[in-house]
Amino acid sequence: MSKSVLSAFPGESPRHRLRPFARTALAALLSLSLGLAAACGGSANAGGGGSGTVIKLKDPGNAGVLAYAKREKILEERLKAVGARVEWGGSYASFTATIDAVRSGSVNVLEGAISPAVGYLANGRDLRVFAVTDRVTDKAAPHEDGLVVKPDSPIRSVRDLVGRRVAVNKAGRGEYLLLLALKEAGIPASQVQRVYLDPVQGASAFSTGKVDAWWAIVDAYPEAVAKGARVLVHGRDLPDQDLTIWAARTELLQADPKAVQTFLDVLRELTEQEKRTPEKFQNVFLDKGPAAVSGARLNDALASARHQNVPRPVTDADGEHVAAVAGLFREQGVLPGEIRPEDVLFKLGAQ
Repeated sequence: MSKSVLSAFPGESPRHRLRPFARTALAALLSLSLGLAAACGGSANAGGGGSGTVIKLKDPGNAGVLAYAKREKILEERLKAVGARVEWGGSYASFTATIDAVRSGSVNVLEGAISPAVGYLANGRDLRVFAVTDRVTDKAAPHEDGLVVKPDSPIRSVRDLVGRRVAVNKAGRGEYLLLLALKEAGIPASQVQRVYLDPVQGASAFSTGKVDAWWAIVDAYPEAVAKGARVLVHGRDLPDQDLTIWAARTELLQADPKAVQTFLDVLRELTEQEKRTPEKFQNVFLDKGPAAVSGARLNDALASARHQNVPRPVTDADGEHVAAVAGLFREQGVLPGEIRPEDVLFKLGAQ
């Protein structure tokens, strides 16, 4: 080996020196190996909880604990501590409206109710409920849903719905509550025409008179009442067994329950804060414009926040709620088959 080549590797014994082409080949091999390791998440984390885990949520809008968490980057910080991260996606009016995003994988954690969850699970097993929020029973709390009609409608009671068209979200909370109200009134469900529409479509059909009544839920309910709709009955007036829920795609729950538990911990902590100081959880990003609320709407939102219950992990006892909701759907032909509680609930602490 020439002196110029020897001087390129000072301090090395000649028999341990690599020829230039050998060093180049070794560098290429190391680069390829490192690239493959990075693509697989790194050998140090392979197979471990939190490796590449992403909690994918819909856009939280302008109010609530998740809107506040997004603005303050609370989930980003807390999930990073367990090797996970959060992604914020698009806007959807309800659980039912979010289903396509769940199927595509662009949302993997979402809020809703037992009713749409069992409706979804009738056609698949890729979603499980990991947390629930008990219904508010305090009569001082604002209502969050209702069967509404136009102010001048001749419909005065549930019995007057016979032969009428009623908008509900298919296999969701609206349809569940309508079926429950009809059952309580002794009216066969077949005597009332259910028109399946999501909350946005329902609002349009109701305002243009294409349906005679509408079971308004989520944000659609206070908007309908603010525009003068008359309420026939609320969910709170019925023996409602439905619960607000948080669900996640099954593969996420199985792969990284610790990340989901961290998400739930943040949710619980912020809900406790919202109950005490609801003002800071309203108009989080904008205090003017269509996304902002004020006046009576703001007062109702603040009152709802003060009365809300805190989400909690599911327990075996919640199987009774699942059985009751799924049983009514099955009885009325909404579900094609049996939905068992163990097909719906996922206990984080049991993993």
